[in-house]
Amino acid sequence: MYRGFKHSMAKKKIHRRAIVIPDVHFPLQDDAAVNVVLKSIEMVKPNIFVCLGDLGEWKSVSPWRYKRRKRPPLEYTLEDLKVEAAAVNDGLDLFDNALKKIGCKDKHMIEGNHDDWLNSFVEEFPYLPQYKFKNIMSLKDRGYKYYPYGHLVQIGKLFFYHGGHYTTVNHTRQHVMNLGKNIIYGHTHDVQRQGVTHVDGAHHAWTLGCLKDMSKEKNQWLRGRHTNWCHAFGIIDWFDDNNFRIDVIDIHKGKTYVWGNLIDGNA
Repeated sequence: MYRGFKHSMAKKKIHRRAIVIPDVHFPLQDDAAVNVVLKSIEMVKPNIFVCLGDLGEWKSVSPWRYKRRKRPPLEYTLEDLKVEAAAVNDGLDLFDNALKKIGCKDKHMIEGNHDDWLNSFVEEFPYLPQYKFKNIMSLKDRGYKYYPYGHLVQIGKLFFYHGGHYTTVNHTRQHVMNLGKNIIYGHTHDVQRQGVTHVDGAHHAWTLGCLKDMSKEKNQWLRGRHTNWCHAFGIIDWFDDNNFRIDVIDIHKGKTYVWGNLIDGNA
């Protein structure tokens, strides 16, 4: 049985390959972790790229920032937003330039809850549609397929979305139990995996951590609270029968190994 299983797997051909990144939160990114992904793109040469959302921090339009105090006049908010938008666009340029070098054109941008803050801002000021997330990031011109916050994206037998439907300590179990599908998401900034067998077979849920700076200085809103956040990203292979294999690549202190090769994001 084992030899037969190995033989059947050996016949399968990799149909396509993706690199999937979780929450970066530009301009609060961890530079070394981002560099690890950029170097991995060059080595792995994916033909699909998926961003799971929260590309930007978008502090300038955060609903939490002015929950207890009055928002300043609009012109001040716009000044901060323009500076932040330039930084997030510069960050996305890093990934786009790396993808362009290897000829990857199949790019997917899934909106996160932070990204959606921009859309809420435009709802409040409808005469400023240029500040919607998809517009301020020029996603159409960049060649991205865009998916609104909460939207599930299917590639083969795997679904992607930003996350947020379930956020308890066992959130991967809740996702796979309630959705009954193979799903990968971000949002929680931790790495988890859970498998459950349904009537139609086994399904799994994965989270991929984050790529943001996890220091106390850049996360003062936590007020010293300890977290289980970690840096990671995903490499996914789809075979010719649309089954898939996921490698969750953990990044520790700006370093990781991909296919046995050391990737040092600090260098």
